[in-house]
Amino acid sequence: MSNVFVTDSIKYIGCDDHDIDLFESQYIVPDGVSYNSYVIMDEKIAVMDTVDSRKTDEWFENLAAELGGRTPDYLVVLHMEPDHASNVGKALEKYPDMKIVGNAATFRMFGQFFDNDISDRMVTVKEGDELDLGSHKLKFVMAPMVHWPEVMVAYDMTEKVLFAADAFGRFGALDVEAEWACEARRYYFNIVGKYGKQVQALLKKAAALDIEIICPLHGPVLKEDLGYYIGLYDTWSSYKPEVDGVFIAYASIHGNTAVAANKLAEILKAKGAEKVAIADLSRSDLAECIEDAFKYSKMVLAASSYDAGVFTPMHDFIEHLNMKAYQNRKIALIENGSWAPTALKTMKGMLEKMKDITICENTVTIRSKMKDSDIPALEALADEILA
Repeated sequence: MSNVFVTDSIKYIGCDDHDIDLFESQYIVPDGVSYNSYVIMDEKIAVMDTVDSRKTDEWFENLAAELGGRTPDYLVVLHMEPDHASNVGKALEKYPDMKIVGNAATFRMFGQFFDNDISDRMVTVKEGDELDLGSHKLKFVMAPMVHWPEVMVAYDMTEKVLFAADAFGRFGALDVEAEWACEARRYYFNIVGKYGKQVQALLKKAAALDIEIICPLHGPVLKEDLGYYIGLYDTWSSYKPEVDGVFIAYASIHGNTAVAANKLAEILKAKGAEKVAIADLSRSDLAECIEDAFKYSKMVLAASSYDAGVFTPMHDFIEHLNMKAYQNRKIALIENGSWAPTALKTMKGMLEKMKDITICENTVTIRSKMKDSDIPALEALADEILA
């Protein structure tokens, strides 16, 4: 168990996972991931979520160590996704007198995962309901589609702790020292990012609460400078750029499109662009490229033509951006084609499906290999990007 202190009466019982290859079978997690769970020790004991089945035995050991022979009264299920709820069924079997706390949507979903008979064990809560544990009182706030329909958060009115479900989560195990924002941003935009409107609704509800500690289901417990974390979540969920800069994403088959993309980066820096990031879509972590697309105010897409369309890494990247509700950005386009360039038309058609996307009027078409004669067009494109 990670050595995490929440408060004297709220204990961390989660687990680090360094053996996972891909989170949700798609996201690389070089520093692992944490599955967070908590137990509130009071006259009545409430367990706040479970963990992934990969860590079943460790979690039960952590829970038993904190219970010290006592029996939990409630299991509060804030989120039914398996990385948090896998052990709900086993916990109900182990503690037959323990009740399960969820909302109507939680219990509609319960039977899809578990066979337990909970007909006489359900405590169904709705917006604003409270659960009295003795000294602690939990207030429930519904957070549908952040990022599943049954999600809710719980506010401990006594110690001013927000149990935030997947909100404010971050990749990375807790025994790894890491800067919060980078992996929290990658987590947010790839997992929660589509649901900015719903996150905004939750932030408005949270603003009415006096929060001193945030306990997410992944990543570190947040105790200091909460305005920083909440401010980033407000920016991210509003689809506002976090950084005034340019992200260049290129998909190059034989390296010639890469040359043009890097030349544009050089030109942009020479013209005074302070922040320019560049990524090879064929070799970079797609989730990190999604993160950078949302982070920066402007983006350049440079791609080879392929099968009368656009090279597949670029096609996949734009499709992912569309799935994550990418919007409110200026985008410039560069294409390459040896005989019949089609990348520009394809990329433009895909981008036009998105909301509040401004596509630069200037475009650049490279014929096989960039030449000195292409540089004026790149210069003009850079001027429009920076305008």
